[in-house]
Amino acid sequence: MTTTQHSNQLLEELVAEEIGFQIDQIAEDLQREGWPIAMVKRFMHVAVERLPYFAEQATEALAGTEHLVLVGAPAPVSFFAYPDKASWLAPTDCEVSTLATPGEDIDGALDALVAAVGAAGEPALVEAAETPAPEDGPLDGLLVGQLLARHMPKDAIVVDDGATNGLGAYLLTERAPRHDWLALTGGAIGQGIPAALGAAIACPDRKVINLEADGSAMYTLQGLWSLAREKTDTVTILFNNRSYAILNIELERVGAGEPNARTLSMLDLSNPDLDFTALARGMGVKASRASTVAEFDAQLAEALATPGPHLIEAMV
Repeated sequence: MTTTQHSNQLLEELVAEEIGFQIDQIAEDLQREGWPIAMVKRFMHVAVERLPYFAEQATEALAGTEHLVLVGAPAPVSFFAYPDKASWLAPTDCEVSTLATPGEDIDGALDALVAAVGAAGEPALVEAAETPAPEDGPLDGLLVGQLLARHMPKDAIVVDDGATNGLGAYLLTERAPRHDWLALTGGAIGQGIPAALGAAIACPDRKVINLEADGSAMYTLQGLWSLAREKTDTVTILFNNRSYAILNIELERVGAGEPNARTLSMLDLSNPDLDFTALARGMGVKASRASTVAEFDAQLAEALATPGPHLIEAMV
């Protein structure tokens, strides 16, 4: 195994292990506060499960599926042509039915399905629960997710363009107040800022929170000016790890071999370092930088409580 392959494998394993550890830790904290264990498990349950990012994990999640019903979505396939890995993620003998295509009346199709099978009734809702404050220390993506759950207002719209640093936020915000989550389409990056702009214009009475990776932001950074021009009520949480980390992982996974220094330099965002706080301010967006849990906690609380466009550069 090459050095790059080993590093990427460790990163994949670390992400999975840390997400599991973080959730277990939150559950333990809630139990110490006196929450019944059954209620803790209920709050930690993911009401709407997302397919895992990596193709082999998605294949495992779909294993045993006999009938796949597509509602406003195409059949799940892998983002890239991985060597020795199938692109089709569902079992080959799985029956696939399309209830509604993305351009059709999805709500109407679901209502018709509920009526047809006699499933009308009150949905099983996951109740919101207060998230304990983590101890102060260096910031990382998982702690950002936990702090977001701690402060998220009801009926917020979350746009997820966070790449590697956004992987745990979906799970860690499951017990947050009711909100909508706009995920990436396939393996694309760069939609976060424009999607947040669209959501804010469509729903001006709701807070929009954009989880934005630094590499993804560079695709559509000029959209920050539009967020300010349209006076949007948005909070952009920008994860700055000075790297296209997800592309480093994918470079190895597609069998490109051991990359040389020039190849790796194209995925490096530290030569020179990007100052997203200054860039945002230059386009009329109120911005700040956080390197610790305490700094981010205070800045997020202020940004969510204050109308208008904000950006928090999270140094992870």
